[in-house]
Amino acid sequence: MFWFIRCAAAAAGAIVACAAAAQSFPSKPIRVIIPFVAGGSSDIVGRAIGSKFHELLGQPAVVENKPGANGAIAAEFVAKAEPDGHTILVGSIGVFSINAALFKDLRYQPVRDFAPITLAVTTPNVLITRPDLPASSLQELVQLAKKNPGRLSYCSSGTGSSDHLTAELLKQMSGTFAVHVPYRGGAACQTDIMGSQVDYSFQNLGAVTNYIKAGRMKALAVTAKTRHSQLSNVPSVPEAGFPDLVVTSWQAAAAPAKTPREVVARLHDATVKALRSPDIAERMSQIGFDIVASTPEEFGKFMREELERWTRVVQRGGIQPE
Repeated sequence: MFWFIRCAAAAAGAIVACAAAAQSFPSKPIRVIIPFVAGGSSDIVGRAIGSKFHELLGQPAVVENKPGANGAIAAEFVAKAEPDGHTILVGSIGVFSINAALFKDLRYQPVRDFAPITLAVTTPNVLITRPDLPASSLQELVQLAKKNPGRLSYCSSGTGSSDHLTAELLKQMSGTFAVHVPYRGGAACQTDIMGSQVDYSFQNLGAVTNYIKAGRMKALAVTAKTRHSQLSNVPSVPEAGFPDLVVTSWQAAAAPAKTPREVVARLHDATVKALRSPDIAERMSQIGFDIVASTPEEFGKFMREELERWTRVVQRGGIQPE
């Protein structure tokens, strides 16, 4: 009986402590850690969210870029930060799922080390080809690859990137083989597609829409469940006969594990309100991002599913980090 009373008292004390932490949060500026250099997608989303924190939480955001090791440096930093809500991570599909599938010696584990806040935004990839490639649909590209095994090439923004793994997934689903040409970033890959140096690639919609509309590259499919408003004449992958090729590149926010649930709830509320504010919603739309603003539970489930999916692709493809 005495043991039960002690446990009940401890539980009650923990609840009171969590409630007190939530009421006093935030007590200082919130550090928004970005795993990549300024100007990239994570940076744009993180700064947009942080710009509303003073208005919504009463404390400003301090955005810090900590690039390196495919985002692992920043992720490990946040994973080891004090779990009080004053340090959060805004990062990509790579940071929250692909790294754990690709690197055996990773010093953080996303599911274990983070308290999900929200899946912020998503954007589909677009299957693009050089302008003169003799294929005008996804099915025609697959047939061309089957007739010319190993003679087609595809580029990506780097080994293990979402565009690389999307192309690898297509190879596995279609039973085709093409040569992977990794670049350091998507811009060089896109340039060589337009220059007909490489045959095809999967690139984020916002990065290539203007090139497609200008006729500098062809678009065969969008890796979304339905057509996208910015490229309404381009079929979705289910329309093209590949319903399991639906892939999004995404950005999300998380706090260190063991951050009190009430604090996570306040961060979630502020982040969602920031994303849905008219000026930020318009900015996200202009660069091809679709706002999701999920619950923490939804993001946690999604992160686990993505990790499982890309682990299968990496293992089946025998992909090794560079």
